[in-house]
Amino acid sequence: MLSLGPIAFAAPWLLLALPALPVLWWLLRVTPPAPRRIAFPALRLLRDLPITQETPARTPWWLLLLRIVAAALLILGLARPVLGPGAGGAAGEGTLLLVVDDGWAAAADWPARMAAAGAALDRAGREGRRAALLATAPSETGEAPRVLGPMPVEDLRARLAALRPKPWEPDRAAALAAFQGWRAGQNGPVAALLVSDGIEHGAEGAGPLQVALAEAGTLTMALAESRPVRLLPPPVAEADRLLLRVQQAPLPLPTEAVVLARTGDGRALAQASVPIPAEATQGEGVLELPLELRNQVVRLEIEGETGAGAVVLLDERFRRRPVGLLPAVEESADAPLIGDLFYLDRALAPFAELRRGPLDRLLSRPIAVLALADRPVPEGPEREALTRWVERGGTLLRFAGPRVAERPDPLLPVPLRAERALGGALSWEQPQRLAPFPEASPFLGLPVPEEVTVERQVLAEPSPRLSERVWARLADGTPLVTAEARGQGRVVLFHVTANAEWSNLPLSGLFVQMLRRIVALSAGIQGAEGDAPLAPLEVLDGFGRLGAAPPAAAALPASAMETTIPSPRHPPGWYGMPGQDAANAAYRRALNLGGAIPGPRAAPPPPAGAALLGIGGIPAERDLGPWLLAAALLLLAADLLIGLVLRGLLAWPVRAARVGAVLALAVLATAPAQAQRAPEGDPALATRLAYVATGDASVDETLRMGLVGLSDFVNRRTAAALADPAAVTPGQDDLSFYPLLYWVVTPDAAQPDAQAVRALNDFMRHGGIILFDTRDEGSGEGFASGAGAALRRVTRDLAIPPLAPVAEDHVLKRAFYLLPDLPGRFAGGQVWVARDQDRANDSVSPVIIGGHDWASAWAIDGRGNNPFAVIPGGTRQRTLAYRFGVNLVMYALTGNYKGDQVHVPAILERLGN
Repeated sequence: MLSLGPIAFAAPWLLLALPALPVLWWLLRVTPPAPRRIAFPALRLLRDLPITQETPARTPWWLLLLRIVAAALLILGLARPVLGPGAGGAAGEGTLLLVVDDGWAAAADWPARMAAAGAALDRAGREGRRAALLATAPSETGEAPRVLGPMPVEDLRARLAALRPKPWEPDRAAALAAFQGWRAGQNGPVAALLVSDGIEHGAEGAGPLQVALAEAGTLTMALAESRPVRLLPPPVAEADRLLLRVQQAPLPLPTEAVVLARTGDGRALAQASVPIPAEATQGEGVLELPLELRNQVVRLEIEGETGAGAVVLLDERFRRRPVGLLPAVEESADAPLIGDLFYLDRALAPFAELRRGPLDRLLSRPIAVLALADRPVPEGPEREALTRWVERGGTLLRFAGPRVAERPDPLLPVPLRAERALGGALSWEQPQRLAPFPEASPFLGLPVPEEVTVERQVLAEPSPRLSERVWARLADGTPLVTAEARGQGRVVLFHVTANAEWSNLPLSGLFVQMLRRIVALSAGIQGAEGDAPLAPLEVLDGFGRLGAAPPAAAALPASAMETTIPSPRHPPGWYGMPGQDAANAAYRRALNLGGAIPGPRAAPPPPAGAALLGIGGIPAERDLGPWLLAAALLLLAADLLIGLVLRGLLAWPVRAARVGAVLALAVLATAPAQAQRAPEGDPALATRLAYVATGDASVDETLRMGLVGLSDFVNRRTAAALADPAAVTPGQDDLSFYPLLYWVVTPDAAQPDAQAVRALNDFMRHGGIILFDTRDEGSGEGFASGAGAALRRVTRDLAIPPLAPVAEDHVLKRAFYLLPDLPGRFAGGQVWVARDQDRANDSVSPVIIGGHDWASAWAIDGRGNNPFAVIPGGTRQRTLAYRFGVNLVMYALTGNYKGDQVHVPAILERLGN
């Protein structure tokens, strides 16, 4: 291989033909061209016969130059020239060893890593060297790292193309052992290219492997330049928010990570920014969502990054279940230290949403657990409602007391016998401690404090099946907690009070843990798994995508989920009990990478003598041979045409006429296309919707995606033909081209200036419609706080007519579809339009005001998916939102034509007369 600066030749021996070009010049020059043939018809003798006849003795110099250039290009092309050779190769001689870190930290810039390794293989192939490959992470089958090769470059190229990042850490110690064993059987030098992720993994780290590679020959290290390697640990669930952490190797400048919260179908519900200071290893942020939305989040991911380290799966441990509290006497329920609900409230508040109120109000909303503190359930509507709720899947948590002991009811897991006093002046028995929890108990595994004692309890009636319903016992074997399944739900009874009157259990941390197990059990998590094996249902690959579990993946004990480090045997992902519904999130447990490994640490500096290569800027090699050969063929074709012309076989006038015709056709063909392309963005040439640019990039992008989705839906379902939407600024852009203007009023929206007010009033006066969207209807707190005040500020100087709620027979509800309501991303609330009595513009309302966030419901991303969830949700709500959008477009394009149909009988009657 011959290298000449930026160009190298893989077959340099062909360049020896270049000195022979002068000989070719001489041969072509002394050889005269073929004589020209001249037509000699008898009737045209005098007109066509030239006065003088000359035949050139030599080939023209310009034709000789063309042929020499063609020959030179042919020689250069066959010599296989390469532009930018060796930019990503490994320096040195001998066998090329590619060492690739293919753990979780390599996924973010994996294509660049493969480009660096591929460039090294290209260079080795041109130089005729053999190559070998060592991947530092264990394979999916659990096999330890090993060296493949040496082998020809073309054979190794397929092995390299099949390499993928793994969702676990590299094993550099095993990689070092594999290299040392391979090196012992090799002769000659080794040129190593280490494509490193720049992160320490394990106790040994990257240093020993780098030193061993450098000692074996030459070492080139390919590193990412200033790329943050980030890891997303599981969040900390608090009462009203999720505390986020993002870990990364320290960088000299501050950075920021954006964490997205996604549902099971991939829709983004919210995002949170996590700033990371300079030289810091961790940043913190807060994700606040209403409870109903928070319980839909199953995945957190760092925006713009791929890999298992940038993904966290959220199981039921991160959800807050609604729990209702019902005391026997409401007045004294919260009395400090003695109230029935005093300890329950403090034990449940950190991990559950507590609700208070009458039973009918509690059951009117979805609720997971209902706790009754010494409250009997008399016969009547209350008992019937509770029974139906339990049988449909609710968990009824009851606590004993004097009232329940006197008036037991059927909504108890076991029949009750009587109160039992332990200790005191009139009792021979001493207060009892708790016994270890039974094997089938959901409390199995919880430590039993010795200081927890029971002084009084309600005894259960002995029965053959009593032992099957006991979740906790006292040391003497009497039941403390019993439970029974009822339909799809269950009833759980503590045989002591919910306060400290009968036992000091409510004063202990065990009480909190027991309640947490019961609440988790109500959501479908099997709290009694214990050491039962959880099989892998879906696992993450190296790029953070969920897929089927590989054959080597094995089940792991439920009790080990918190401490298991992901590996080929236990990859990160979803695990569950055999036979459970894998699609139901309530039956799954998440094993995450971020919660099991330490945060990223920068690798040590390269050893002395190692060359550094930035993988982010490796230029791609270009094979110039095909281009040079193509140019040579074009010149030879031109030489053939010129030879035909010189010999008279192709007349110049005919050729000129053909070329002129071709050029004319090309101009005619391209002229209309250019005329259409030039004004492509001109709003006068196509009907399109418009939105007011807010200045917030995320809001404007949502508006664009929303109107793109609506325009596509309208084009597919109606005869309208809408072009891509446009972003406008009132007062600067001409609004007269647009029939509909969508305006999202953000809380910080500024009042329009005088020029914008004039433009907007003219737009409405001449038939334009403005849809004001405050995005605060039914969304809950935190979505658009202050949007109402912003709407008043924005519309203060606009000519807004008197408004009224949309009537049931309004044209907006029947312009194309018959709609009962007008939902968007949010459902419910009022939509306001101009009163029907206002006859301006034929009673077409110039403004429509609502807060349903229609753009988010219409939005589609580049892959055709809906990125935003609708609330409360369901395909039906999104379909109705699209149908409202069609009605809105028809209302803007055709006005009040549906309303005019009521006059058809009168018109026909007049025509008949």
